[in-house]
Amino acid sequence: MALSDVYRHKRGGLYFEGFVAGELHEHRYTRTVTQMDNMLFSNMTLNPQPLHIDRHFCETETEWGQPLMNSLFTLGLMIGIQVSDMTVGTTIANLGMNDVKFPHPLFEGDTVHCTTEVIGKRESKSRTDAGIVEFHHRAYNQNDKLVAECREVVGTNAPVLIDQEGGRVQRMKPPHWR
Repeated sequence: MALSDVYRHKRGGLYFEGFVAGELHEHRYTRTVTQMDNMLFSNMTLNPQPLHIDRHFCETETEWGQPLMNSLFTLGLMIGIQVSDMTVGTTIANLGMNDVKFPHPLFEGDTVHCTTEVIGKRESKSRTDAGIVEFHHRAYNQNDKLVAECREVVGTNAPVLIDQEGGRVQRMKPPHWR
C-alpha cells in the first residue's frame, strides 16, 4: 500500500492524518445556481420569503432588483462542494458550524467556486480511531466576491490497523511520526 493511500478513503476523502493545519484547498467543482434551485429549496424548507421566490417583489420593492439565493442553500452548496475533495467516506459527523456570514449577495445565474482552509485538528478524546478537524469554508461568485463563509467542525475517521497479537485497534501513523 502506498503511503498516499493511507491518507485517503477509497471514495477519495482524507483521513484524519491527511489533514494539515494551514493548508488551503481550492475545490475543483463549480456550480451555476438557478431559479429552480432557489424555488425548490425555499419551498421544500417552507420558506415563503418573497426575497427568494417572487421576482416582481424583488424588482419593485428591494434594493437588489432581483431574487437573492436562499442563504441556507448557499451554505449547503458551499459545504457540499468540498465533500468529494476532502471528506467523502471519512466523516463520522458534522459537529457544528459557527461564524456563518454572507457578506455579498448571491443571485440566480451566478457561478460559485469554493475554498476550504484546514484551521486545526486534534485527536478525539473519546475515540481512538477518530479525530476532530476544523475547517474555514469560503464561497465566491464568478467575480471572486466572497458570498459566504463559515467555520465547521467535523469528526473524521483515522485509518486503523488491527494488532494481530492482541486484536486491539491501533491508529495508523505515518512513518515519520513513529
